[in-house]
Amino acid sequence: MKFGIDRLLEDAALRKPLEGQRVALLAHPASLTADLTHSLDALVACGVNISAVFGPQHGVRGDLQDNMMESPDFADPVYGVPVFSLYGEVRRPTAQSMQSFDTILIDLQDLGCRIYTYVTTLLYMLEAAAEHGKSVWVLDRPNPAGRPVEGLTLLPGWESFVGAGPMPMRHGLTLGEMGHWFIDHFGLNLDYRVVEMAGWQPEAAPGFGWPADRPWINPSPNAANVNMARAYAGTVMLEGTTLSEGRGTTRPLEAFGAPDIDARAVIAEMHAIAPEWLTGCTLRDFWFQPTFHKHVGQLCSGVFIHAEGPGYDHQTFRPWRLQAAAFRAVRNLYSDYPLWRDFAYEYEFDKLAIDVINGGPALRQWVDDPLSAAGDLDNLAKADEMAWKEIRLAHMRY
Repeated sequence: MKFGIDRLLEDAALRKPLEGQRVALLAHPASLTADLTHSLDALVACGVNISAVFGPQHGVRGDLQDNMMESPDFADPVYGVPVFSLYGEVRRPTAQSMQSFDTILIDLQDLGCRIYTYVTTLLYMLEAAAEHGKSVWVLDRPNPAGRPVEGLTLLPGWESFVGAGPMPMRHGLTLGEMGHWFIDHFGLNLDYRVVEMAGWQPEAAPGFGWPADRPWINPSPNAANVNMARAYAGTVMLEGTTLSEGRGTTRPLEAFGAPDIDARAVIAEMHAIAPEWLTGCTLRDFWFQPTFHKHVGQLCSGVFIHAEGPGYDHQTFRPWRLQAAAFRAVRNLYSDYPLWRDFAYEYEFDKLAIDVINGGPALRQWVDDPLSAAGDLDNLAKADEMAWKEIRLAHMRY
């Protein structure tokens, strides 16, 4: 198969509208061609007039580990063009930076999850382009989590940098498709184009979204592999809790744990709460000791989520529900456990992080209500999931 960047490079007719244009590129370390050349180098080599570069969260270089670690603006050391950070002093492109180009190419590898901030950066760039009369092209890439949809829809008033609009946690769209939905939903008026992939088969084994012949490159420092991308719609919620999500280990956001829980007991309780939420993967208890971040230097009892191998079923794996069951299991086993982490999360200072992540309080309220049943949360989510599946049909291009 071919990604959007590869099709643009090989087809002079696709590039024709860029002739005579000042062209910007929004990219990160995973913005690579099929032969692992960075898109910036490849575009310059084929004659595209790159006038500016923009970087999302974690920076163009992808060097910043944690959330709310800001990247500076700088001049590219090879080409001398300005590099504007969209996760530094600003998260929206400034009027000054928007004057540095006529058309911007967005070549970002996404993870297929509402909270992954490249989705929000796409919206902010679309809004700025509409305001300033600029063109936006998305060089499309696979959604490595595939087409499944899961989670509650973000509620009105809960928009944030990790919640660009009313979609469920796992949206099942590519970034190019998401741009179409943003333009339709927010009523934006701009020149928008998608350089589509060729041959993407999101339902094909073994990748179910990620092509087997394409090496995985981290789009952000803790997105280490396809297993993480599949689990992320659930494990990202751990950022709003006191449980470790595995930061400070070699497999972040594929596991959870803490020094003061019993992982085997948690897994057993998860099965008691909602065994149907645990299908399509294998849960393994293990031990880990973070070298930084939560519980640094402490031995943690943990649960590893294997959304891979012979135990993986793409259609039945439900990471958001699985993680919800884990939270409820911890609450049932340790009633006074300080589960919810109270801190400033992605520049939201007056809401609990777990609620910001979920786009509303419903999941937390379900976890904390001893009288609630699995079916209560399941019914809420099913209604949102069915509605989104209908909405997204008009924007799916593959």
